[in-house]
Amino acid sequence: MQKHYLENLIEPIVTAQGFELVRVMNTGGETRPTLQVMIDVADHSRDITVDDCAAVSHALSDMLDEKDPIENQYSLEVSSPGLDRPLTKLEHFKRYVGYEIRLETEEKIENRKRFKGKITDVAGENIILTADEAQYTIPFAAVSKAKLVVTDELWNEYMAAHEAVEL
Repeated sequence: MQKHYLENLIEPIVTAQGFELVRVMNTGGETRPTLQVMIDVADHSRDITVDDCAAVSHALSDMLDEKDPIENQYSLEVSSPGLDRPLTKLEHFKRYVGYEIRLETEEKIENRKRFKGKITDVAGENIILTADEAQYTIPFAAVSKAKLVVTDELWNEYMAAHEAVEL
């Protein structure tokens, strides 16, 4: 099953519920196939709740039962991206300029495929990353995998946001 086909089926349902689709991924192999759908609050004003995931799961289940895009039996898992969220869209990289990430590319860029560093900027379709005291320009199209790294700075920011909500 093509990933983009599933994303195109799933994204309108997720968006209609007021959420952003972060990632669609098949996991578990043949023994425990799972369709993992990761969502976030569209305006990023709060964290995803279990109730949010349940509501999206029910809406997706109805559509997936009707369209039947996956041949074999599988489990549907709807979750939040978590603090070490994957970065799957160029907008994600723009939102997290200044944050530390891990990034992998399909092909070597300046003799390497794996990077850990801070997003310095996003220029057009390129991610500017500072890693190992050097600056790399990585085309977004070359990124195979990227996610935030949980740092003290990220954790403190997260906790401060939650303390403000609890007051």
